[in-house]
Amino acid sequence: MEENIYDVAIIGAGPAGLTSAIYTARERLRTLVLEKVMCGGLPATTERVENYPGFPEGIGGMELMRRFKEQAERFGAEIKEFSEVKGIEQEGKIFKLTTDFGTFKSYAVIVASGSVPKKLNVPGEDKLTGRGVSYCAICDGPFYQGKDIAVIGCGNSGLQEGETLLKYVKSITFVEFLPYIPGEKILQERIIYDKRVKFLLNHIVTAINGEETVQSISVRDRESQEEKEIKVDGVFIYVGFLPNTQFLKGFVELDKEGYIITDEEMRTSRAGIYAVGDVRSKKVRQISVACGEGTVAAISVRDYLKEVRR
Repeated sequence: MEENIYDVAIIGAGPAGLTSAIYTARERLRTLVLEKVMCGGLPATTERVENYPGFPEGIGGMELMRRFKEQAERFGAEIKEFSEVKGIEQEGKIFKLTTDFGTFKSYAVIVASGSVPKKLNVPGEDKLTGRGVSYCAICDGPFYQGKDIAVIGCGNSGLQEGETLLKYVKSITFVEFLPYIPGEKILQERIIYDKRVKFLLNHIVTAINGEETVQSISVRDRESQEEKEIKVDGVFIYVGFLPNTQFLKGFVELDKEGYIITDEEMRTSRAGIYAVGDVRSKKVRQISVACGEGTVAAISVRDYLKEVRR
C-alpha cells in the first residue's frame, strides 16, 4: 500500500461515521475520518439522549459522542475536524477527496455526512437567523431566560428540544403543520400538561417578524385560513432535515429527496462507496440505527478491500 493512501476514508463524525471508524480501525485498516465541523453530529447538540441502550438514566449528547470519538482514536483512527469534503472523484481503484486543506486518497469511502435542519423558507427567517431564529435549543436556549418563544414542529425533535427550552423560557407556543402531534407519546406526556405550553395544531408559519431581533411570528390556520400574529422573542425551528449530499450529485444514486440509496450491505451504486446514518435513504433515523449501519459498512469495506487487492 502506498503510504499516502488510506484504506478507508469516512466522511462525517457522527454516530454512524465514528462507529464505522471503530470497526475499521480495529481491523487494522488505515482509517481517516473527515468532519466538516466538530465530531458528534446532531446528537452532540442534544442535551440528553435517553433511548440509546446502556444508559438507563440517559446521557448528555455531547458526552456520548465524546466517548465515541475517544474509542475510535484509541484503535488508531485519524480524525480531522473542520475538514469539509467539497468534491470526490475516482481514478482507477483510488478515490480522491478534496477539502480546503488538501486532497486525501483512499481505496474505499464511507459517507456518513448526515443532514442539516430544514428551513421554513418564510420572510424574515434568513434575516433573523442568529438574532432570534435558532435550530438548536442546547446552543441558544439559555439566551431566552424568562422570555416567550415559539417552537415550530411537534415531531420528536421539536418536543425534545421544547423540553430543554422549558428550563429557561417563560412560555412556548408550539406550531405544528399537521392536525395532531406526531411526536412520541412519552415526549408528549412530559410537556402537554405544562401551563407554560400552548399548541397551535394544523397551523403554518407565514412570516417571522422583527427588525433587529425577532418580535413575533405570523401564522395561518390551515382549515379556516384565519391569520394571526403571536408575539415571541425567539423561534426554534424543527421541521425535518436535508441530507448533506451536494458533493455527491452525479457520483452515486440519490433518491428524489437527495438521500443516498444503498443495499442492505450499505453499498451505493458505485463500488467502493458506502453510505450510513442520516444521509442514507430509509425510514428510521436514530442513533442506534446509525451505529448498526456503521458496523455493517465497516465489515463490507473490509471484504471489499480483500477483493480490490487480489
